Amino acid sequence: MRRAKLTDVRVSFMGARKRSIVVLLTTLLCTAAGPGHAAEPTVPLVLERTIALKGVSGRIDHLAVDLGRKHMFVAELGNGTVDVIDLTTGTVIHRIVGLKEPQGLAYAPGADVLAVASAGDGSVRLFRGAELADAGTIDLGDDADNIRLDSRSGNLVVGYRIGGLAVIDPPKALVRSRILLLAHPEDFQLDFENGRAFVNVPDARQIAIVDMRAARQTASWRMTDLRANFPMAFDASQATIAVVFRDPARLSTFNTNTGKPISTVATCGDADDVFLDTKRHRVYVSCGDGRVDAWQQEESGYRRLNIFKTASGARTSLFVPDLDRLFVAVRAGFFGFGSDAAILVLRSAD
Repeated sequence: MRRAKLTDVRVSFMGARKRSIVVLLTTLLCTAAGPGHAAEPTVPLVLERTIALKGVSGRIDHLAVDLGRKHMFVAELGNGTVDVIDLTTGTVIHRIVGLKEPQGLAYAPGADVLAVASAGDGSVRLFRGAELADAGTIDLGDDADNIRLDSRSGNLVVGYRIGGLAVIDPPKALVRSRILLLAHPEDFQLDFENGRAFVNVPDARQIAIVDMRAARQTASWRMTDLRANFPMAFDASQATIAVVFRDPARLSTFNTNTGKPISTVATCGDADDVFLDTKRHRVYVSCGDGRVDAWQQEESGYRRLNIFKTASGARTSLFVPDLDRLFVAVRAGFFGFGSDAAILVLRSAD
């Protein structure tokens, strides 16, 4: 090693001193800016815990939650089961078996009923109470899919078959009405205040507007340049829906009063869930390529935040505002050979 000369030492010392001054000034400036000017977190979400789903193979679809009991339900489509997770302990406490490709889930607290929609036989099976006793089966014919709770009436709305919505009375286990659509509905959202539903109908290349009181479609927003609109989220306070298209891969927002686009940004091409974090004015998209995309809403539009890495195939998720957590479903084997399926519990970094 070359012996350092005195001039080398002085240069090194002066360079270190200048770097220290720069760091100090940067720190003081950031402190002086105050919390109102703090930068967004580098990563908006952090992993809080991982809940193993032992003995579960294949694709995992949607999730639902019973807030009163702090139970989460997981539709394990490839396994033909629904797991019940105690969120307090982070463990699976019950498993419903014998289902045929369960996809959609919803819990109706008024009736204390869990509804499970299955693609394989087109059924909606109802389970009541903490013991999840059998409370009836409704045959919708084919491809029962997403479910939403109408919190005002207590009814459940289910997308099914080639093109329709069914309104179900959970306590009586019967269909109150059926609404015809042009093709199979994917995700949809209910506008309780105005008695409407916004429905993604990708095969018809439209977002359908449904009058829930009249039980019929009354309008549609035609999609010309964007195709395969699957997940959707709704913010009533801003009269906005967020829709993720897979071809091309875009996250678009629309004004629900006019149907006009507000903004469009690029995202992943294999998303199955999108959620609006209204507390932080953020959007989360769970992507099948192994990430959660996040954006910050600003006056000029949406600013991309750093992504959170998950696992390949983890396209379904559930954001629960009351728990302030995002839950992401991960298939078995994607954390390595032989690894369990799991639910990732993510919380905000701020």
